[in-house]
Amino acid sequence: MAKLWINFLLFVILSYFAGSVKAQYEDKRCICICPDPANVNSTKSTCKSYNKPVAPSKCDCENVVLTNPKIPADIKANGQEFCAQCDCKYESRNSTTIKVVVILVLWIISLLVVYMGFLLCLDPLLNKRRSQPSYQEHTNEEDEAGAIGGAPGMAQPLRVRPNVLGRVGHQQDKWKRQVQEQRRNIYDRHTMLN
Repeated sequence: MAKLWINFLLFVILSYFAGSVKAQYEDKRCICICPDPANVNSTKSTCKSYNKPVAPSKCDCENVVLTNPKIPADIKANGQEFCAQCDCKYESRNSTTIKVVVILVLWIISLLVVYMGFLLCLDPLLNKRRSQPSYQEHTNEEDEAGAIGGAPGMAQPLRVRPNVLGRVGHQQDKWKRQVQEQRRNIYDRHTMLN
């Protein structure tokens, strides 16, 4: 229960800091991809992108690119020719939704890591309490028939203990017995094919 509170507190702290950080770009912006002004007259085809938070009606080269102070004066004078080579798009996104999804994914990953650590710590405790070997090699068909029918000499399932470790150990033993049975079936099929 304490780990749940720690994860919740971590989630609240991350949410607070994620909300207080100023984004590099606005949620609504206009992006124009134009030829590089330094290489307009050359044969090189390099592009440069310009972005500016403007209204959708003003998303064009004149309002985004030509108002940029880094554009040379001769390009601004021939704005129509330069703008004919530009491609402008208006983009809108919801950064709050993106932040919430990222925080939620990080929280789930941290829960899974804590759960994996719990299982890694629990496994040695379960292995100490188990008295039955985890895997017995298949010897012949009579043993298999006895195991299926429940012959008296074969290993019987462990009794379920009332505590959590006992139940988890019982489920793990049950799973391992199923894996043993699957291995036997695959081994038998393989020998019949050859």
